[in-house]
Amino acid sequence: MPDPSHRRPLSLMFRALLLGAALLLSGCEASLFAGLNATDRRAGIETQRGIVFDAAHDLKLDIYRPVGVVHAPLVVFFYGGSWVRGERAWYRFVGTALASRGVVVVIPDYRKYPQVKMDGFMQDAARAVAWAYRHAQAEGGAPDDVFVMGHSAGGQIGALLVTDPSWLAPYDLRPGQLAGFIGLAGCYDFMPIPANEKDMLGMFGRDAIAQARAQPVRFVHGAEPPMLLLQGQADREVAPANALSLARVLQARHDAVSLRLYAGVSHNALVFALSRPFRAEAPTLQDVLRFIHEHPAAAPAHGRLDVHSPPPA
Repeated sequence: MPDPSHRRPLSLMFRALLLGAALLLSGCEASLFAGLNATDRRAGIETQRGIVFDAAHDLKLDIYRPVGVVHAPLVVFFYGGSWVRGERAWYRFVGTALASRGVVVVIPDYRKYPQVKMDGFMQDAARAVAWAYRHAQAEGGAPDDVFVMGHSAGGQIGALLVTDPSWLAPYDLRPGQLAGFIGLAGCYDFMPIPANEKDMLGMFGRDAIAQARAQPVRFVHGAEPPMLLLQGQADREVAPANALSLARVLQARHDAVSLRLYAGVSHNALVFALSRPFRAEAPTLQDVLRFIHEHPAAAPAHGRLDVHSPPPA
């Protein structure tokens, strides 16, 4: 049997290399995610790739589910990338991490800026959630157990879907029909947009009225599903003030919300902690699974702000 003392330095070296790659130019992102996905475990998981959910725009999604699963929780995951980049295939590690623990995961693509502005990618996201809701049972999930989850820009997309009812309304869906929202370092309260953020100004608008349409905090109305907000306190890309602001507004409207603040955890480390090499960096996976599997118990906590700051990993 190999000596465990020889495995830990290799693991630490591998994690250091991946962290270093994360700092490189965006052109290297595909290699970084390929490295993360090479470490996942897929035994007992069925994968369906490239399912078309919007033929008009050639948008597709991937599904990860436990073999033979029936009536399981289902998560629709929106990845980040500043609304300008990203691919569903990069996030296979998210799908396998949750599927290996009994959850059906749907990861859709959506159009990016400058191909579309906010209305375009929000319509894509709403279509994906509606598809997942209607196909949940056929894919081993349950329509009454569908969650929306997103990281960074994907967190903004998901949060806006569950706060502003207008996006899901064309599909006869209401935010309250969803089982919950899970936000990982999402952008929830980010106006005024700085003058040097040219892409954001292009996709969200330059005046206050236009920018307000993109702010989930502006649409909280008291009928949202339970929410779990995860945030690294060492995040230099999306300020923790976003999660704190949304949590306060939800509490004021008597919505059930749990806020988890991770000391020393950065923006990318928060989502990378779902992958095998980085699980010691933050309890992201444990907190997400706990919320998913215990969400019916959120009802008695209605209106209570649950704030928890785990110790550094």
